[in-house]
Amino acid sequence: MYPIMLKPAVKDYLWGGTRLKTEFGLESNTQIAAEGWMLSCHKDGAGVVENGELKGKTLPEVLELWGSKAVGEKGAAFKDFPILIKLIDAKQKLSVQVHPDDEYALKNEGEFGKTEMWYVVDCEAGAKLIYGFTENISTDEFKRRIEDNTLTDVCNFVPVNKGDVFFIPAGTLHAIGDGILIAEVQQNSNSTYRVSDYGRLGADGKPRELHVQKAIDVTKCEIPTVPYGQVGEVSTDDNKTTRLLAQCDLFTAKSVKLNGEMQIFDEKSFVSILCLEGSATLKWENEELEISKGKSVFVPAGVKCTIEGACELLYVNM
Repeated sequence: MYPIMLKPAVKDYLWGGTRLKTEFGLESNTQIAAEGWMLSCHKDGAGVVENGELKGKTLPEVLELWGSKAVGEKGAAFKDFPILIKLIDAKQKLSVQVHPDDEYALKNEGEFGKTEMWYVVDCEAGAKLIYGFTENISTDEFKRRIEDNTLTDVCNFVPVNKGDVFFIPAGTLHAIGDGILIAEVQQNSNSTYRVSDYGRLGADGKPRELHVQKAIDVTKCEIPTVPYGQVGEVSTDDNKTTRLLAQCDLFTAKSVKLNGEMQIFDEKSFVSILCLEGSATLKWENEELEISKGKSVFVPAGVKCTIEGACELLYVNM
């Protein structure tokens, strides 16, 4: 086993921009690059290996070859590969939406639910997003406000700044606003229920599908209880500053601002490294890999390597 660099699947959703191509180096045949699925085993867009003897294979194919030891005992505790990591460039605002929990999603969608975390990599001045409600309301009121188009009157609109963090448990109503670029860590699921899409038309010229009844079934109509914004414990040593972005039973995510060298090694879990800024060299045994902004690397459990450079990394493990 060895660290593998992944070429992401790129999605051209109509609300996306071009920054993932022009600033992060993602390759796509489409003009729009709304999302890059930077670490993905999902059937809707798996990552492809770019280095070494397994070049050209998908991440699911690699993990089939390597077996459970590659994800470690923490990752192997899940039936399927547990997480999906994205870069999201919202040139326009996304739909108002919600994700189901595991129980509902397994019953209705055939996959796990979707709890996620957003880390604001960059944003335009005045950007904002929706995160839950400003007050607790009943399910009946939620339904009525969807029907009479007054839902946004009770949505919690939050001004955002670079570096803000939002932990979004399944069932939380949310919407990324325009002018925001986000790194997202989520459960390995693509189940999304749209409540409102502002009447936009899809590529086929028809309004995009809404999933109102399913959204009513799963939405927690309440004020957010998880702290958000400039949150997360920060620790500093000689050559790096580490900020804990999120920690739950599904994943741990950190921002690591490195100026020098650090070791990467986890016996019980794989490690995902996504370079958000700068560049570095990853070294193991007699091999090395150059990493730059927009590059994603999967380090198997139990594999020792070092990374040296001046960069910001999204560091995720189980």
